[in-house]
Amino acid sequence: MSEANIGFRVRMNIERPSLELVQKFKDWSTGNISDANGRGGAMDYRIKPLESTMRFVGTAITVKARPIDNLIIYKAMQIAKPGDVLVISNDNSTSSSVFGDHVAAIAKALGIVAFVTDGLARDAAGLREVGLPVFFRGINPNGPYKDGPGEINFPISCGGLPVNPGDVLVGDEDGVVVIPKEDLPSVVNNLDIIGKKEKQMSDDFANGKLIPGWVNEVMTAKKVQIV
Repeated sequence: MSEANIGFRVRMNIERPSLELVQKFKDWSTGNISDANGRGGAMDYRIKPLESTMRFVGTAITVKARPIDNLIIYKAMQIAKPGDVLVISNDNSTSSSVFGDHVAAIAKALGIVAFVTDGLARDAAGLREVGLPVFFRGINPNGPYKDGPGEINFPISCGGLPVNPGDVLVGDEDGVVVIPKEDLPSVVNNLDIIGKKEKQMSDDFANGKLIPGWVNEVMTAKKVQIV
């Protein structure tokens, strides 16, 4: 039996949720999705889009890249399918960028919908021109090497959260939310409920009802002393 090359390995095929299921998240904000996801699932607040208008919904291809190296990202782009998002764990490195505008241009041409990383990028002007949604911790002009090691489609941690291949990610101006693939149907169902609540709140506001009735109900149930 040969030794497993842990740390430098690639899983070519993953189980993806249906496109129909993924697209059910496209019209919802990350705030609503987080509420439907047990009021959680948001990555570290520092992972934000390059431009506030950038938004994406996609299926995770997980990438573990060695800090200051992006060899494995090229292979990940080669095996990704249209609609995938590359989620790149870079050990929160701030020594170097993990990709720039040329890599982003390749990804966009291949139908990849976004890059998400706990590391940095470079070529801000070029990235804006490419237009691929890029969510990261910031900009650093230092470029990465291309030696490895790295892994593709194994469990990673990114932005303080576990991410598995096939999970669904949604990003907007507020940040990035991760929805575990096994929870997708439940979160979709919760979103329908939240949508009805949001509409009721809007109707209440329009009718001058600014403080919801449940506030006093909860206070009473908690036996809060009013003095």
